[in-house]
Parts: sequence; structure tokens; C-alpha cells
Amino acid sequence: GRAMVVEAITANNDADLPTGLFSDIKPNPVSKNISDGLRAFHEGGHDGVIAFGGGSAMDAGKTIAFMAGQKRGLWDFEDIGDNWKRAETDAIAPIVAVPTTSGTGSEVGRATVVIDQDTETKKILFHPRMLPELVICDPQLVTGLPPHLTAATGMDALAHCLEAYCVNGYHPMADGIALEGLRLVRDWLPAAVADGQNLEARTHMMAAATMGATAFQKGLGAIHSLSHPVGAVFDTHHGLTNAVFMPYVLAFNRRAIEDKMERLARFIGLEDPSFEAVLGWVLDLRDQFDMPKTAAELGVTEDRVEDISRMAAKDPTAPTNPIAVGETEMREILDSAMQGRLS
Repeated sequence: GRAMVVEAITANNDADLPTGLFSDIKPNPVSKNISDGLRAFHEGGHDGVIAFGGGSAMDAGKTIAFMAGQKRGLWDFEDIGDNWKRAETDAIAPIVAVPTTSGTGSEVGRATVVIDQDTETKKILFHPRMLPELVICDPQLVTGLPPHLTAATGMDALAHCLEAYCVNGYHPMADGIALEGLRLVRDWLPAAVADGQNLEARTHMMAAATMGATAFQKGLGAIHSLSHPVGAVFDTHHGLTNAVFMPYVLAFNRRAIEDKMERLARFIGLEDPSFEAVLGWVLDLRDQFDMPKTAAELGVTEDRVEDISRMAAKDPTAPTNPIAVGETEMREILDSAMQGRLS
């Protein structure tokens, strides 16, 4: 990974574009990473950001570029109502995104996720201009990603496509993109995990990741509502956390998504066009990639279940879940996920 960054810096410097490096970013970016990055940006006299990396690095890079010339504080731009309109648009630095994982799709997203360390919550920041000006999707840059991260980031792409397809709302364009993204995951994720040098598999997974983030402008659901607080409190990998919650949320949402799951099963070529077939496929993938089966195995402790349920119900992704979910419903899903109960 280091070589590609060194090459980019060298190429820029050779072209008389003095370039600095900031890499102090946690796998779940925190507000201090943003303030440190802003300091580096201003001290270096920079005028743009090239964000290399997975979702965390891209989200941090996008947020630093967005905040570069703002006079308000970070949380004034949290994705609530029309907060984004507070931003001084001309003060946003240009962003180039270079994804090195195939999961989050942050390279085509207008939002970022940052942990507020004071409240232990993941907050979503949004602005249309956070969409990178230029994206370089080169599957060659992902070939070094180890199998466990290929699997976890791939499950994130799957979660994005699956939830975007399932959530309420009329958006046939997003549904079409989500369905094709799910087909690509079905056909190519196991191959990318089995052989990281398989460029065909890497190319298709890179597409699936960008498709997931394009589709989820329609909305996300309870997989993400639970995944966000768990990631904030226990610092778990976002894609892996989504993979753990996925079957439990599918089971909870079953009565609202049965028809859609039959269509999905047919489209991606599962043997039986049914809800059970899709659930079975998700469980098989988790087993194949040796992922935790329960939230407890992931590291969630019983003493925080109540907090997580409360935070999940307040998460911005909760209102678009196919079935209404408040604190009681989140607790029900989380209890099932803690105990591995899928009935």
C-alpha cells in the first residue's frame, strides 16, 4: 500500500505540485483525526486532498477537504434537516478519491461517517460537494488486500446493495443498481477472497462497491442502525459488523421483504426463488469467510445492549427500515444477534 502513495507523491512533486502526507486515521475515524488532518492541511498550505484507502481514509479525507475553509464546527454539518446548507460551498477543497478496498463506496458518496468521541456515536456528515471530483478505481490497487479484509469489505458492499433494495421508498433506478451489485457480489466475492490476484474478480467487486453507495441514496436500514453504534462503542470493523447483523435483520424484516427476496433469489441465480434461499446464501457466505455468527462473538457485551439499542433507534438509517423500528424492536434484533437466534 505504501508504494502507491509514495509513487503518487513523487509524481505530484515532479509535476511541481508539492504534496504532503497525513495518515493518522483510525479504522473508524474520530473527530480528533479530522482536526489533526485540518492542522496538517493548513500548515502545509495545501489546496486539495487525494484520499487513498478504504472507507475510513476516504471519509476522513473528504471531511478534511470539506472542512478546510469552514468557519463553523464539525457537528454543525451533521446530516439533520438542511444543516448542509450552512456550509460555505466555495471554501470546500477539491477531492480525488482512490479506493484501495471494495466495500464502502465512499468514493461515490456525498456523506462521511465520523465518531463523536464525546458522545461515543457515529455521526453522518453530508454535503453534495463532498462527492469527489475525480475517482480512480484501479483493481490493481486492491490486489494486496488480505482475504479477511476482502471478505469484510465485500460484505459491506453486499449490505449496502441489500438494504438499499429492501428499504421503503420508490426508486426503481436505485433498485436496479442494487440488484446488479448483488449479482456481482454473488458471482465474484468468493473468487476475490480465494485469490486476491484475480483481477476479474477484483474489478467486479470494485464495481459492486461503487454501486452499493450509489444505490443507498435511496436509504439504509436496521443493519446499519445497529452496526453504527456497535462500531462506535466497540471499534469493530464496519463491514464485518454488517455481516454479523445481516441475517438477524433480514429475519426481522421478513414479512415486509418476502416478495423482494423472491425476485432477488431469481435474479442472482439461487436454486430456490425464496426468502429462505437469500438468508441461506448470506449465512453460507459468513461461514465460508469464517466470520463471527453472533454479536457476542464480535465483542458486544451484555452491559451495553440497552445503550446500543437506544442509539440504534436514533440512528439516521433507522427510519427507512422496511418495518418501523424503535428501541424495543432494536433490542429484539440485538438480543437475537447476541444469542444467535434466527427464528
